[in-house]
Amino acid sequence: MKRTVPLVIVFITAVVLIVAFFIPHKPFGDLEGRFLNWYAIVAGFTLLLGLDSLTRHHLTQIWRRRPGWPYSLLLVLSLTATVVLGLYSWFKYRSPFDLRAPFMWLYTFMIIPLQSTMFASLAFFIVSAAYRAFRIRNFSATLLLIAACLVMIGNVPLGSTFWHGIGGIIHAIIPGVDVAKFTGLEGFASIKDWLMSIPQAAASRGIGIGLTLGGIAMSLRIILGIERTYMS
Repeated sequence: MKRTVPLVIVFITAVVLIVAFFIPHKPFGDLEGRFLNWYAIVAGFTLLLGLDSLTRHHLTQIWRRRPGWPYSLLLVLSLTATVVLGLYSWFKYRSPFDLRAPFMWLYTFMIIPLQSTMFASLAFFIVSAAYRAFRIRNFSATLLLIAACLVMIGNVPLGSTFWHGIGGIIHAIIPGVDVAKFTGLEGFASIKDWLMSIPQAAASRGIGIGLTLGGIAMSLRIILGIERTYMS
């Protein structure tokens, strides 16, 4: 019974949403908006459940002195301070984002710098991933490396200077060649635009089509009760 009722609810809800999407008339036309409101309410309660689960987990880490418990203590203290300052700012200034509010000070001088630090650290992971992806192992990897280099050079002003230098070298080697058109082009920028607008766009559309088909297949598995991992 505990598994049958959620499956029935999911199936009925999905069918009603599909009907409301394809029949935008009353009484089905208004159902999509109502379901979105219900979704916002349920999502709010799920955030509270997630906050409760997170707090319980880290309090258990602190109580049992498990490895890394000081980080759990820091997280709990930070979470408590954020909630307290947010509520205080809400009651005193009617908004936690008021420029005079303590929560706004915390957001400006603590949260934003931490976010910037986190995103800045992603650059090292991107470089590591690029090194692994651009290693020349076969013909496809070679094409990927060449395309990546052309795109990177086309995005910087140095690429235009380098392009004109190539034209000068060709004119010095072959004096009879007219390199005016060659140097008059945008050079690497034009190559970069072509790579991004044609090959990259085609690959992106293929990936998008695959993601869409995968999403449809997973949705059907969930609606029909084949996929039940969300109930575990």
